[in-house]
Amino acid sequence: MTILDIIEKKKIKEELTTEEINFFVEGFTNGTIADYQASALLMAIVLNGMTDRETFDLTQAMLHSGDVVDMSALGGIVVDKHSTGGIGDSTTLALAPILACCGVYVAKMSGRGLGFTGGTIDKLESIPHFDTALSEQEFFDVVKRVGCAVIGQTANLAPADKKIYALRDVTGTVNAIPLICSSIMSKKLASGADTILLDVKYGSGAFMPTPEQALELAEKMVTIGLLAGKKIGALITDMQQPLSDHVGNSLEIIGIAEVLKGAKNRLYYEIREVALRLLALTGKYTLKSAEAAFDEAISSGKALAKFAEMVEAQHGDKSYILDPSKFDLGAKTVVTADKDGYVVGMTAADIGRAVTHLGGGRMQKSDVIDFGVGVVMKVAIGSRLSKGDVLCEVYHRQKGLDEAVELIKGAIEIGADKPAPHKIAYAYVGRDGTEIY
Repeated sequence: MTILDIIEKKKIKEELTTEEINFFVEGFTNGTIADYQASALLMAIVLNGMTDRETFDLTQAMLHSGDVVDMSALGGIVVDKHSTGGIGDSTTLALAPILACCGVYVAKMSGRGLGFTGGTIDKLESIPHFDTALSEQEFFDVVKRVGCAVIGQTANLAPADKKIYALRDVTGTVNAIPLICSSIMSKKLASGADTILLDVKYGSGAFMPTPEQALELAEKMVTIGLLAGKKIGALITDMQQPLSDHVGNSLEIIGIAEVLKGAKNRLYYEIREVALRLLALTGKYTLKSAEAAFDEAISSGKALAKFAEMVEAQHGDKSYILDPSKFDLGAKTVVTADKDGYVVGMTAADIGRAVTHLGGGRMQKSDVIDFGVGVVMKVAIGSRLSKGDVLCEVYHRQKGLDEAVELIKGAIEIGADKPAPHKIAYAYVGRDGTEIY
């Protein structure tokens, strides 16, 4: 068996065997297969696809290329939520304390942001002294004691994925569903959760532009998870506008605190949908009993207290959760509407790019983030406007302000006619098939 044989086979649209896929992943990870040979195979996969069995085998090979976390020592139900990312996507940090209040463990490994989508770890590190680099033992101890913890991804979790993704990123082979599936699912399965809910985004601020493409990706990932023996489902949700009203690292922590205090906004309704589905997947709850548990966690104040407890357990200053006015934010500039009408659309990606111009995101891994800049949206799709109404507040330190304001104004489309009601969730994919909302 040689890598040239494998490339040739996939080039003529033949199905690769488990052994051939394992040979490729092992060889590329250990350096015996060259970058240019791996690139040729990846391009053949982009052009000719993979069967579900091939995709599962690729996922398994990448999963077993490094450490696989064993959560069984926790002695309870361990859940995980994965989002394909977007603008103002703060769901992980709001969900974790709510789910912990509902009696399930959340042991979450998350990443940093690159480009215009924010990373969960960057948001947490905007809280003074918060430690995202706990040892494995301390991570488990916090989960056991508090019910939830969020840390950065370990260096040896699915190392084959890191190496393959770095190559895909520079060879035009990112956008292929089998490769996206195996990348996401190898990390999810290696993280050790029993129950997984995938939040697959579509729209201008997401990786998949249409709900149909997001649904195709979701169905493939659920198939992989079921083959791996997991309790798994996927929500297809909208990212045509920022998910949270708050976009930017410290600002998103402020937005999370508001939701945990009971604010009913887009972020709240997204979190609610994800939490109910995830709790029902565990088998511990029905959708109806999950709804009651979710409502009680927020209305009682327990979820906010649990978030503060997690922050303190990870050496952070919990006073910033209880009093978010302590965050060091930039100066505030308002952006206003230049005509009457309705907000009929948004280019969410440009709002994310605006935050990057302000210094709130990174275009290179070495970039230093300013946690205190960002945007607070004051309108959503469907909002009625009069000329001069505030569209958003921009927090800045002068850097990139003009470019950010220009991007934001161009991102918010104002029209004469009120648009149709906007749905957060488009569909749910589970063991029993797909439910279109």
